[in-house]
Amino acid sequence: MTITTTNKIEVAIVREQDVVPLRNRVKDYGVKAGMSILNQTKLITATSELIRNLLKYGGGGKVIVEEVSNGRDKGVRVIFSDNGPGIVDVDLAMKDGYSTGKSLGLGLPGTKRLVNEFDLKTEVGVGTTVTIIKWKNG
Repeated sequence: MTITTTNKIEVAIVREQDVVPLRNRVKDYGVKAGMSILNQTKLITATSELIRNLLKYGGGGKVIVEEVSNGRDKGVRVIFSDNGPGIVDVDLAMKDGYSTGKSLGLGLPGTKRLVNEFDLKTEVGVGTTVTIIKWKNG
């Protein structure tokens, strides 16, 4: 089924102070899509993790938030893009417990579990784009 996009915003993420306003905007989109509190929380948690990755590993970047629908369901798509170093080993990065920093290594695989759709595109030396979708009823 085709996904239709409406009400799109693009936000530059360059410092830690950009995180909370973006989280609030994503929550607003979740509310507008009619998501339960649980699904809003999953979306906001996934967004928070990916924003932190954008800042920590990508040196900042841009985030696009948009309302989506697929005919039967409404949702929110969030696209995180950076021009950082890229991810050398995606398979390893998607394993629980793996971390290049001093974290628990739950970021990318944990984020993938919180959302309905997760797509990661990366090129070493060029950057990374992660796209997530959380559906209202997902």
